[in-house]
Amino acid sequence: MLDLLMKVFGKQEKRSGKIAKERLQVVLIHDRASVSPEIMEQLKNEIIAVISKYMDINKNEMEIALANDSESVALVANIPVNSLRHAK
Repeated sequence: MLDLLMKVFGKQEKRSGKIAKERLQVVLIHDRASVSPEIMEQLKNEIIAVISKYMDINKNEMEIALANDSESVALVANIPVNSLRHAK
């Protein structure tokens, strides 16, 4: 929980070992949820397209993953918002 708050409220440098561990966790979760990397990439691109209509987002810092527990699977997204777009 503290890691999530640090990511949201402050930029935190990550070491390559921690990054590799997080990537492996994402791959394992995707495998368990039977979602291919291609589908996840398509989902990410579609989320970017929709959210970009309303907000200026930082696509490079965006993280989307599936998290599961014994009963369910959740889509977890961390999308840094630079600013809101004004209605035209």
